[in-house]
Amino acid sequence: MFSHIMLGTSDLEKSRQFYDAFLAELGVPAGAANKNRYFWRANGGTFSVSTPINGEAASIGNGSTTGFAASSTEQVDKAHAVGVAHGGVACEDPPGWRGEGPAALYLAYLRDPDGNKLCLAYRQPKV
Repeated sequence: MFSHIMLGTSDLEKSRQFYDAFLAELGVPAGAANKNRYFWRANGGTFSVSTPINGEAASIGNGSTTGFAASSTEQVDKAHAVGVAHGGVACEDPPGWRGEGPAALYLAYLRDPDGNKLCLAYRQPKV
């Protein structure tokens, strides 16, 4: 459904360092530069950060969350910890299970250095 997701940043280098470390925990290669943007590509998707083209300040979307799929609860925990260690800020409840039964998800939330809300999500495989 989506071709890419792009978030604004006020500090491109700080964002690159954060996302290179954060996304590496999900098996995503380091970002590639293109003018005032960085792109990370994996599993047919593209995630990017950019300084705003209009020259105005980057801002976060109130109520917006960008979700990243993880392959295990351990991967969620590790990526969350690495994100916090690289300038992110934990938010919401601590990493853990939300919901019950087959609809349960293991989630962890944090904000990147610019304040964009991120979610790491693990869904148990259907048996």
